[in-house]
Amino acid sequence: MIDLDMEICVCNGLSVKDIAECIKENNFTTLDELVENEICPMGDKCESCRDEGYNDDGNNIPMVLEMVKKGEI
Repeated sequence: MIDLDMEICVCNGLSVKDIAECIKENNFTTLDELVENEICPMGDKCESCRDEGYNDDGNNIPMVLEMVKKGEI
């Protein structure tokens, strides 16, 4: 199980939990919607949280989006 408090979008200070809540509350379904949204900005300052992850560990916004879609978080 993933740590919900793990910071994914470091530039905006967002954890897995923060991102998942934003996705659920706003019914976002695509990465483009997430990056372009102004309600809870994420992935707009650097690309690491959208690609390889801040620590090059693969923990990124697309991973959180997929986990929400599958009902895992």
